[in-house]
Amino acid sequence: MIILRLAIPSPLRKLFDYLPPAGSEQPSFEPGLRVLVPFGNRDLIGILVETTTETQFEISKLKRAKKVLDETPPLPAHLFKLARWAASYYQHPEGDALQQALPVLLRKGQACEYQHELLWRTTTNAQISTLKTNAVRQIELFKLLKEHPSGISLDAIKAEGGTLNTLRSLEEKKLAESFHRPHKSHHDQVLHEAPLTLNEEQQSTLTQLNKRSGFTASLIEGVTGSGKTEVYLQAIEKALSEGKQALVLVPEIGLTPQTVMRFKQRFNLPMAVLHSNLSDRQRLDAWLQAREGVAKIVIGTRSAIFTPLKHPGIIIIDEEHDASFKQQDGFRYSARDLAVMRARAEDIPIILGSATPSLETLHNAKEGRYQWLKMTQRAGTSQAPTFKLLDIRQEKLSEGLSAQLISAIGQHLNNGTQVLVFLNRRGYSPTLSCNDCGWIADCSRCDAHMTLHREPPHLHCHHCDKQQGIPRVCPECNSDQLQPVGVGTERSEQALQKLFPDFPVIRVDRDSTQRKNAMHDIMDKVNSGDPCILVGTQMLAKGHHFPKVTLVAIINADSGLFSADFRGMERTAQLILQVAGRAGRAEDPGTVLMQTYHADHPILQTLVEHGYSAFALEELQNRKAAKLPPYTHYALLRAETTTQYRAESFLAALRQQLEDDLLLPENVHWIGPFPSPMEKRAGMHRAQLMIYAENRKILHQLLANLCWYLEQNKESRKVRWSIDVDPADTF
Repeated sequence: MIILRLAIPSPLRKLFDYLPPAGSEQPSFEPGLRVLVPFGNRDLIGILVETTTETQFEISKLKRAKKVLDETPPLPAHLFKLARWAASYYQHPEGDALQQALPVLLRKGQACEYQHELLWRTTTNAQISTLKTNAVRQIELFKLLKEHPSGISLDAIKAEGGTLNTLRSLEEKKLAESFHRPHKSHHDQVLHEAPLTLNEEQQSTLTQLNKRSGFTASLIEGVTGSGKTEVYLQAIEKALSEGKQALVLVPEIGLTPQTVMRFKQRFNLPMAVLHSNLSDRQRLDAWLQAREGVAKIVIGTRSAIFTPLKHPGIIIIDEEHDASFKQQDGFRYSARDLAVMRARAEDIPIILGSATPSLETLHNAKEGRYQWLKMTQRAGTSQAPTFKLLDIRQEKLSEGLSAQLISAIGQHLNNGTQVLVFLNRRGYSPTLSCNDCGWIADCSRCDAHMTLHREPPHLHCHHCDKQQGIPRVCPECNSDQLQPVGVGTERSEQALQKLFPDFPVIRVDRDSTQRKNAMHDIMDKVNSGDPCILVGTQMLAKGHHFPKVTLVAIINADSGLFSADFRGMERTAQLILQVAGRAGRAEDPGTVLMQTYHADHPILQTLVEHGYSAFALEELQNRKAAKLPPYTHYALLRAETTTQYRAESFLAALRQQLEDDLLLPENVHWIGPFPSPMEKRAGMHRAQLMIYAENRKILHQLLANLCWYLEQNKESRKVRWSIDVDPADTF
């Protein structure tokens, strides 16, 4: 008798045995098929891992599966294997990991097929100028259709705010048309426009990339503005001309629109875009286009790493150092690291690109595991910006701005160029305080201050999302002397508007870009070239091209220099140089002014005088001496409870028990337990135990035993615990 062994989306780290559906005529049960099964008092969708003829249970006690949902597995065999490997490596329940590799609608049991055969698009040579300027809805819908030249369904149009009546109006004006979905793409020409002429460094890099065939991992370490994107485009062109597909991962949704626009300008081929702002149906349709080979280029954020390609040709990870490639909750995988594993399995090249590579990637390049390609010169005529540290220890600041910085901003604006002011704190100020008694507005659910916002007025905890009104008097002493403490982007925006009333001030942070197309509109304003001031958070640091920005002002360059996280120095250096890279990217020379209370700090001095490479090599030596990653491998066992101290005492008892039972292999070490850097978050009290070893295999053997031990331990059911392998931070 055939027994189906399934991975079920549950917290349990084991597989479950079921009998095939009654009267099943399935010719073969391939691993990866979705199967509807009864589980407890509900129905769930399991993924078939294997079939067997043996089980540890009595056959009569096995439940029968209700239905096999697929004729063929949705995921190709190698991606199915990759997802299983990732579950094992990151110590996550296999059923949940396999579900995460599928689009949401497939997890819900819907058919693995397109829902809509009828799609809409703009007609050939349709011009938006034929619409009246007051026909706002028709203009918005026309733009939406333009963004989807391969077609968009009526449901997706409605999800984006369009209506059937508006669509019919465009159709009557011969500006829109419906057509049946094509399932094959025929394009004689790969390119829309000719590639740019490469400089010597770019050409050398591209030659090295194209020299090898099959799997090759290459790191392109190129300074900001060195033209890495053009090298990507020409490497992708080679794969496309061979009839293959390309997968491009970018760290955040904010970067996706400009990346897509750049690719659409270059390539005359359909592409799929995958990120969390799409509807579930849009994601599945794009996923299917990639799987069937219709979409030749797939651009996405972290979760797109599991998107199947019919003819895989190349994988590109842009800004590979970015922490957002690591999932921070649930299935804690690294998309960057899985991309290297996937490229090896598919025997295709992978390119990791960054101006400030992660120390792990640099270590792999130094050890010869990755091909290391350096681009040290900016493309075209632009020059690297000039750095200057502004020592503000004895300075009197105006809303966080020194007199020297204010003067420099005015000078650049009067010269007809743009200024970028970087402050990695959103809101009006980091907190609210009482001048009389010293009360501070703290979050009741976190060990953190609440951020004061003025648009709209409220207090907001950015850790647990708690929001409340601004008190009129101090809740401790009833004083009305409540004052904002510190400076955030809203306050900087207000101060700069007063200082420079003749120039627009544009704020860019998570609050100002929530509205649909807000980032696109901001980019249009900036790219007009008119003098303006951009003020914002690290959203401004990543990959944006502002040709008219000649001054970058970093308000608080010290943030992160004294972090408890050993990666704090690395993150600070990366952020400073990524922000600095926005200056002087065209003909006008760029300047970077960094306000600091620690102008003599060795890290800042190294960055300013010798650049990121010198800092990174120095930091790698420090890591090696301290036996920190990438020279050791480590994991965090996290625990959280609603009761103070219980998480820490649970981990302490667990450590003692494991040491008594001699389960700790040789050369594996513990540190802790100790409270998390933010002990209380979202009402939960948190603690962690660090486990590390120089040998990765030994560490993972211990982690597997530890998971088994915790699942058998009754005390572990009283806390919420998780294991984070290769954690991106210690918070």
